[in-house]
Amino acid sequence: MAEQKKTNEALNVEDALTQSEAFFIKNKKAIIGAVVAIIIIIAGIVMYKNFYADPREEKAQAALFKGQEYFEADAYEQALNGDSIGYVGFAKIANEYSGTKAANLAKAYMGICYAHLGKFDEAVKALDSFDGDDQMVAPSIKGALGNCYAQLGQLDKASSMLMKAANEADNNTLSPIFLMQAGEILVKQGKYDDAIQAYTTIKDKYFRSYQAMDIDKYIEQAKLLKK
Repeated sequence: MAEQKKTNEALNVEDALTQSEAFFIKNKKAIIGAVVAIIIIIAGIVMYKNFYADPREEKAQAALFKGQEYFEADAYEQALNGDSIGYVGFAKIANEYSGTKAANLAKAYMGICYAHLGKFDEAVKALDSFDGDDQMVAPSIKGALGNCYAQLGQLDKASSMLMKAANEADNNTLSPIFLMQAGEILVKQGKYDDAIQAYTTIKDKYFRSYQAMDIDKYIEQAKLLKK
């Protein structure tokens, strides 16, 4: 009986490892969640409507608008570097219209485009240069940064940035996503207590979220791996 119990525990741990590994790989490849892109697109539209006044800002916003169309169509190369028919690209907008709100937003778009193109060092630089304190956009950028750090194998930075993003967002939409990603990275690193804490925050604080539905499974897996 005792031998059977040990065998079952070993199988449970192996299963936990397999599921954790699969979840981590799957989410690493998902770099930027659709929610991040949607938030930034909405922010861009709001800014386009609200700040269409100053001549330089107006020109920058007009240039940015075409890039947003490419971005929404998943044409990341054109969105980033421009096309042959007059659109200059997010990279050039950020440089040429430095100091404008449109240029700042272009940096966020740049980072996401670079990430989708697999250029994670460039993505980190662009995202890190974005300056914003909006309740949804700013944490989303930090979450995107965390995912890029994960792709670069900088797991300490990744989990730290994702935890910051979750704390800053403090809502049922974004925080559980970032906490789940941070938890899986922490499990990958063998930091099981920290992972359990991240998962437990989802369970206790964001219990209305989609991620909370099966969070007990991840808490239990982390506890099994800790033994």
